[in-house]
Amino acid sequence: MNNTQSSQNLNSYEGEFKKRSDVHIARKIWHMTGVTIFFLGWTFLPYWISMGLLILGWFLFVPPDLIRLYNPQLNRILTRWFRPIMRKNELDRPAGTTYLLTGVIFIGLLFPVEIVGLSLLFLAFADPIASYVGIRYGKDKIFGHKSVQGFVAAYVVCFIATFAYLYFKNISDYILVVSLIAGLIGALAELVPVAKIDDNFTMPVLSSIGLYCVFTFFNIFQHLK
Repeated sequence: MNNTQSSQNLNSYEGEFKKRSDVHIARKIWHMTGVTIFFLGWTFLPYWISMGLLILGWFLFVPPDLIRLYNPQLNRILTRWFRPIMRKNELDRPAGTTYLLTGVIFIGLLFPVEIVGLSLLFLAFADPIASYVGIRYGKDKIFGHKSVQGFVAAYVVCFIATFAYLYFKNISDYILVVSLIAGLIGALAELVPVAKIDDNFTMPVLSSIGLYCVFTFFNIFQHLK
């Protein structure tokens, strides 16, 4: 096979994968479903079981994901399997799930259960909804592909998620103001790029840091006991 044919085959193969600018509904459903399962497990299972399952998932997914980058044959096999939910830019770099699992384990080790739970809700819904709105209606760009419209969508989702989460936790003191601030934290965490690190890692980490500060300031942890 000559170089021209190899190049054509590679371009054809890459063309089977969605780009970041595509709506990619299957990926968004996968993301929302997977992270919602994380949230439910984190909320209703004992800490050690939830963390154990996350670590197990990390070891099952992350090492093969990293190894495939140095093994073209394995890379082609795995990317074929996960083609419906992979992006074109992940063919030669770690998948978003690698960053997601790493980020969730990181915050799970450092932050209280409630902070992690709310950050998971932000990650589950604000990120894909903001992406969808930004791709479909995002005319006013802020950072690269990020837009004002996507930012507003993320803010609304994070506000609603915080209000509902605190309401079902029987928190009434400062619930509106905390939800308004938390909405801004989640939207900024989704918006602001951090050294080109995948937002599946930066969003839960930045959200957890911001939420921890707000919950501490308004003494929310005392009411959660």
